[in-house]
Amino acid sequence: MKRFSILLLVFCTCFTLAAWPQAERHKIITFDATGAGRHAGQGTFPAGIVAGGAIAGYYIDAHNVSHGFVRTPDGCITEFDAPDAGTGPGQGTQPEGMNSAGAISGLYFDSNNAFHAFLRARDGTITEFDAPNAGTGPGQGTGGSDINPAGTIAGQYVDANNLDHGYVRAPDGTITVFDVPGVTPGNNMYQGTFYALNPKGAFVGFYFDVSGVSHAWVRTPNGTISEFDAPNAGTGSGQGTFAVGINAEGAIVGWITDNSNLNHGLLRNPDGTFTEFEAPGAGTGAGQGTLCWSVNIFGAIAGQYTDANGVNHGFQRSPQGKFTELDVQGAGTGSGQGTQVSGNNPAGAVTGYYVDKRNVNHGFLSMPE
Repeated sequence: MKRFSILLLVFCTCFTLAAWPQAERHKIITFDATGAGRHAGQGTFPAGIVAGGAIAGYYIDAHNVSHGFVRTPDGCITEFDAPDAGTGPGQGTQPEGMNSAGAISGLYFDSNNAFHAFLRARDGTITEFDAPNAGTGPGQGTGGSDINPAGTIAGQYVDANNLDHGYVRAPDGTITVFDVPGVTPGNNMYQGTFYALNPKGAFVGFYFDVSGVSHAWVRTPNGTISEFDAPNAGTGSGQGTFAVGINAEGAIVGWITDNSNLNHGLLRNPDGTFTEFEAPGAGTGAGQGTLCWSVNIFGAIAGQYTDANGVNHGFQRSPQGKFTELDVQGAGTGSGQGTQVSGNNPAGAVTGYYVDKRNVNHGFLSMPE
């Protein structure tokens, strides 16, 4: 299963704007799961942070097996595995969503390299499940991308013919499957992770058409699906519009890849208008530029940019458009290294991981001061 490793928001009231903390300094804490490997490509990968400060994610151990973890606001890390997760390289457990009640959604790869969704309750109880007609072969199965406060889980599955489909799992376990209208069978469809499902039940994703161009979509709580493309999105293979996060107000974030293969940060406002922007310092070459992963209730956006040397840097963009750069001390300065953001929460705390000079990954938490 592939995962894309993801503003100027219009507000209705002055109260919402006033509630956003205008911190210019951030305190950064680094952390590693106990069993995290210490070789290139291994380490700790936070997937996101919820209100209250709990962080969920996964780590890759010395044998290249993935394991889930949850980090409480006081810094305590609990590691866990889905009961039927495989124990070989590339297998294991990968959380992809968490709600404020402490329930975690995600997927695990079994011993046959098929994947299955899981729900971990706050008490640690794990329920495994599959969407109807999900395939059971290598690279097939069910993923559990995100979970909202009500306990609804949204994700995607790959059937026995290697075709992608979406699904929604209600809190009572009922699963509804769907396809984006117009998607040609065989094309890849992705739902964003961790921040793709909002409290109202709307969620977002993107798919690639027969020419390899990406198009974004949003599904409302009643099941209506709308596709959209940003005005300056490229029309070549690997280019287009990518949607990976949505907040409670319906603001959607992601990025576009233009005709020069340069990435630009993207906000789709609740009224359907678009704002594109660049993080200061973002490179202007192919594969460089700005990516956005999440937008909180106040309109603050968390993301990262790649500079002219191929190094990654984290940022948070305030509702007023001001950037705070987030570079973790100890992050590598070579191409592909640096700081990579996973998301933010209503308090403006940001989490993600950084890649050191040995290409080992470590978690971080950035908190406004």
